[in-house]
Amino acid sequence: MWLAEMKTRLQLLLSIAGLMLALQVGNSLSGNALNLWGVLPRHVDSLPGILIAPWLHAGWWHLLNNLPGLLLLGWLALLGSLRQFLAASAFIIVGSGLLVWLFARPGMHLGASGWVFGLWGLLLARAWFERSLGSLLIALLVLFYYGGWWIGLLPSQGISFEYHLFGALCGVLFAALNHRSAERQA
Repeated sequence: MWLAEMKTRLQLLLSIAGLMLALQVGNSLSGNALNLWGVLPRHVDSLPGILIAPWLHAGWWHLLNNLPGLLLLGWLALLGSLRQFLAASAFIIVGSGLLVWLFARPGMHLGASGWVFGLWGLLLARAWFERSLGSLLIALLVLFYYGGWWIGLLPSQGISFEYHLFGALCGVLFAALNHRSAERQA
């Protein structure tokens, strides 16, 4: 049973990566025409970008910088329940995208980094809220490998630090809300 669940989770992550790679191939062949589907803050016609932007990247380097973190942090998040991973991912994608649309600097915002930073924030916050040995060990592993990511939360030219910041905030918020919900059910 456990092996079948892990196989399903691995297939999900590989499907996400495969979709992002396929979209990047199409984007590259079209001269980055798909990037028009990113989030352009406060432009009503870019609202669909809230759901689409995390799947698109400015180029191969951008995608290849986001993909390892998404796969590793996604795998660590999937060590919990699949349903929680999907709910957290949806919350992070929609929440960070909406906050970018509302508050970010002018310019096109896209890429999976909001989702990645959201998973980062989620895994760190779970240790605080759950206070279990497993969540603490995962948080320590995340801090060991990605502890320097806090720098990505600071303003920077040419990088949507807003997606990083809002993604991390949404990950922490999801962990807090999920913890409260679990407490109410107990």
